[in-house]
Amino acid sequence: MVVEVKVFNRWGTKGIMIEDPGLKDYITVEPTLVPKTGARYIGSRFHKSKVFIVERFLNKLMNAGHKAKKHFKTSYHMTGKSHNACKLVEQVFDKIEQKLKKNPVEVLVKAIENAAPREEIITIEYGGARYPKAVECAPQRRIDLALRYMIQGSYHKSFNSKKKMVDCLVDEIVAAFQASNASQAISKKLELERQADSSR
Repeated sequence: MVVEVKVFNRWGTKGIMIEDPGLKDYITVEPTLVPKTGARYIGSRFHKSKVFIVERFLNKLMNAGHKAKKHFKTSYHMTGKSHNACKLVEQVFDKIEQKLKKNPVEVLVKAIENAAPREEIITIEYGGARYPKAVECAPQRRIDLALRYMIQGSYHKSFNSKKKMVDCLVDEIVAAFQASNASQAISKKLELERQADSSR
């Protein structure tokens, strides 16, 4: 008898398809009993590819990251507290299910696919002058950037606001799922690709 492992013992992941061929090998939708593996894969290359996508989302939540080489807003009560992040994500998934009547893990995966930038800008130097150059974004980095932009956008909207972080995250994920410009991650992706297009 095979027992299906469900996310937070509520949502299954069977039948979730990753449509973007570039991301197929880098998004893992096989759940774990507790979405906290404790850096089990840290010794191997591309270890993040084997980590369940919800766990990667949780890890990003605990660290809001940096923006423009400066420390971005902190995650406050969630810094290093994976249990708090788990509770938040479960509430977010619950609200997404109520709002869209879909499996929230499937919604998150599709939102990441939509928000992952395909190109970005690097700076190259010739004879003391710097020029922007468009480069293709690596698949692993595409996922990391999509998660970062979604979470930073949510923290930014909830900071100094009456709107709770749960609602901001729900709005961000749903907007990214629908490929709407209301999503910070989608608007950032379009801006990056537009800059890359102009610097060819």
